Amino acid sequence: MAGIGFELKKLFSRKGMLATVRAYGYATMVCAGPMLLGFFLLLACMLMADFAGAARHTRELLVTMITHALLGSLVVTSLFSMLTTRFCADMLYEKKYGPIITSFYGSLWMMLSFGGLFYGIFLHFSGVELFYRVQSFALFMVLIVVWTEINYLTMLKNYRSIMAAFTVSVAAALILGAVFIWFFHIEVVSALMASITVGYSIMLVWYFILIYQYFPEGTGTSIRFLQWFDITPQLAFTGFFVTLGLFGHLVLMWWASPLKVQVEGLFYGAPSYDVPAIFAFFSILITTVNFNTFVETRFYVRYKEYFSLFNDGGSIKNINEAEKTMVHVLADELGYMSLKQIFSTLAFLIFGTILLPMLPLGFNSEMLRIFRTLCVGYGFFAIGNSVMLCSQYFADLTGAFVSALLFALVSNGATLALAVFTDSFYGFGFLIGSLLFALTAILRLCAYLRKLKYHVLSRQPLFASQQEGGFTRLADWADRRTLRVQRRTGEQEVSYDRSDV
Repeated sequence: MAGIGFELKKLFSRKGMLATVRAYGYATMVCAGPMLLGFFLLLACMLMADFAGAARHTRELLVTMITHALLGSLVVTSLFSMLTTRFCADMLYEKKYGPIITSFYGSLWMMLSFGGLFYGIFLHFSGVELFYRVQSFALFMVLIVVWTEINYLTMLKNYRSIMAAFTVSVAAALILGAVFIWFFHIEVVSALMASITVGYSIMLVWYFILIYQYFPEGTGTSIRFLQWFDITPQLAFTGFFVTLGLFGHLVLMWWASPLKVQVEGLFYGAPSYDVPAIFAFFSILITTVNFNTFVETRFYVRYKEYFSLFNDGGSIKNINEAEKTMVHVLADELGYMSLKQIFSTLAFLIFGTILLPMLPLGFNSEMLRIFRTLCVGYGFFAIGNSVMLCSQYFADLTGAFVSALLFALVSNGATLALAVFTDSFYGFGFLIGSLLFALTAILRLCAYLRKLKYHVLSRQPLFASQQEGGFTRLADWADRRTLRVQRRTGEQEVSYDRSDV
């Protein structure tokens, strides 16, 4: 949120209800727009397919193809998301803007190569017809680019363009889907897969233009960011385990529970679990937005004041007062955010129980029970994830990693155990894992903050040392090779110019 935060501060500083609604609207689109797009398009496609009279098998195939592409791309990008974010933050702090765009290219081609290979193998043996495989592969690759761009977009200040890209992408996908089905009479799965891919492609191009406008020139090797694997290895695994814990229970229900449905070939689903999960996931939207807004508009100011005192020769008295104020603001804001999440969860439990059975989605009593269980689970996850991210602000990367690892292991382990041995507690595995995630993250942050000055001062190395891990040596070698190529290219250009004269 490095760049957007400044704009959010301007919006939230304005008085009046309309200004507040506008500020939260922009914050929602910036912080959760792509997430909303994914789930909104998924629900819209389900309704459009139903309205078009598609058979149940056709609707289930469409949903499973989209969800497999969504979750698969999120897992692939989670390996680099936190790492590249930290790399870009360090480059911005050091005012080295050239490596930012090159890290974007480098991380992108790695994820496209790695993810494309494994997802392509899965699709090859999936058992669906060739055209569906091509469409699913195209959507998967486009999504990888979009999720990667989102990490870099948080450095920009052009939030209006980000919101416009979101709006146009949603409108284009829905309009094209309707045109393909009712005007060109294209088969439902092909029509909606194509329209969603086009919608995300519009977002991809728009987002890339925004990024390129801010960082047009790159310097150095595109794999320099890999050095941060040696510097902060916990970050890469933290993002991966959070994603694994957040979505792993869905995959396990597809493959191991009595609710699983073999839609076609290797495409499995659990519609009576997936649909409640989609609606329950929306309950964390308020926390997603509130976390980013309070961090950027209230907490970061105190955070910066506190750590500036160490660099600017602040007195012990001033440091203690600043620390007390910062921790108090953080505790208050996390408390308010948790209360908002509790109210949001309660609202979803009450209104969801009333409204969801009215929708043409086949909600029954078991699906409503799963929905209520997952609402509580997602509420605990939202609180735990926010606290865990605050731990990373104080460089407690080990604590964040341990919390994320515990979340992934318990959530998926409990989900698998309950799915195999009982059919009465669907969703409780994720709920237990999320509750433990929140408790672990809170206890770790409290313990860390009680000894904050010790961690800031005493645990730092006495002498700066250069990391010499395998990724660092690889990046250094690539940098030397890039420099030699640039020098040869420059010499050839000079020689050409002289001969031309």
